[in-house]
Amino acid sequence: MPLYEHVFLARQDVTAQQAEALATQYKEVIEANGGSVPKVEPWGLKSIAFRVRKNRKAHYTLMNIDAPSAAVLEMERQMSINEDILRFMTVRVEELEEAPSAMLQKRDRDDRGERGFGDRDRGFGGGGGRDRGFGGGGGGGGAPRRFRDRDGADVEPVVDAIATEE
Repeated sequence: MPLYEHVFLARQDVTAQQAEALATQYKEVIEANGGSVPKVEPWGLKSIAFRVRKNRKAHYTLMNIDAPSAAVLEMERQMSINEDILRFMTVRVEELEEAPSAMLQKRDRDDRGERGFGDRDRGFGGGGGRDRGFGGGGGGGGAPRRFRDRDGADVEPVVDAIATEE
């Protein structure tokens, strides 16, 4: 049978339990039509890039599906009718991943705490994080700005002849 990864977004005003109930409901649809759902991953409430039906956030859920295409089409038909589902996407894959998805790994990575980039010189000109804006060198004080080429070697800035004529 074909393998699919399916992600759906539920409205922000449904509870986490209701979002899990939706996943269970669609899992039962797949199983009733001769398929199986080996993994269901709730990703939680996340922000959306743009408003979808007046919602700025949604409950994301990933489902790995091993089912015939008719079962997936029936599940998608029922999702398109349900008002609690904002969006869904089904992608056919060669194999299903057993490990946690990248979204869950990202959540674990975010829990690592401070990495200590605070005082590190990244070669961007010694500005100390000041917002220079428009109009020149950022107010005077501090270290002189360093310019580097692609290899990281220090170079002298090129000054336009028009800018130096006064």
